[in-house]
Amino acid sequence: MSGIDPRTSNDPLADRVNHPSYPRSSRYDARWTVDNQMGPNALWLLEWLAPALGLDALRPCARVLDLGCGRAMTSVFLAREFHAQVTAADLWVAPDDNARRVTEAGFADRVLPVHAEAHRLPFAEGGFDAIVSIDAYQYFGTDDLYLPTLTRLLKPGGRIGVVVPALREEPAGDEPPEHLRPWWEPDFWCFHSAGWWRRHWTRSGAVEVEAADWQPDGWRDWLLWCEVVAEESTDEFHRTMARRVGEMVRADQGRALGFVRIVGRRRHGTPQAPDAVHSGTAPVA
Repeated sequence: MSGIDPRTSNDPLADRVNHPSYPRSSRYDARWTVDNQMGPNALWLLEWLAPALGLDALRPCARVLDLGCGRAMTSVFLAREFHAQVTAADLWVAPDDNARRVTEAGFADRVLPVHAEAHRLPFAEGGFDAIVSIDAYQYFGTDDLYLPTLTRLLKPGGRIGVVVPALREEPAGDEPPEHLRPWWEPDFWCFHSAGWWRRHWTRSGAVEVEAADWQPDGWRDWLLWCEVVAEESTDEFHRTMARRVGEMVRADQGRALGFVRIVGRRRHGTPQAPDAVHSGTAPVA
């Protein structure tokens, strides 16, 4: 399983990312995770999500849609750790690129990379036992009409679980928190609180919300990962982004920024969403 297991006893990079809260993730080659990252450490976030999603959703041979899979690290994790059959869907990373990575990892028989846009998912209704999305759902899932459309891909009773960058509390008014203004980008308005996400999913009528909670000290993991990527990535763009985001997270110190996980179980008779939803152009990030 090239790129996943190799570790040496004197590997400074491995020592930095060998996180006691994420023992499964710590088994993966540190260089592999740095080279294939596209934001916060997706394996750490998925490992935090998994217990809330439940073993029945992640049982062996479960059919899982990894929505916005990036470079398919999370898809490999789902296949390796839970023996799931994973459809790895992304818009920005070519399926051939992910297929090569998946094959090198030894999971070509369990992970199928596909090219897909979040509002035009080419899958049958009821085809998945679970849907997972790590650091991507915020880009398209704030649409009030999106969740009912997406959850039709789940079998009745199937679960959806996502982890998103978040705010501890919703901002008062139309301005970001004062201390974050030097770094604030318009895209950050898709960050919301756990309470916001719980209401958003509950009002959709599509799922019974089983979890919507803030990650304790998630900002510390975020900052650590930014520091690692800023120093270790071979990609100048990722190094620059990691430095900038790291500055913001360091200045915030957990006052406003962190991560939220949301888990919902598909209700029987999920409401039909308007066809207009299918004409959207939001990406699978």
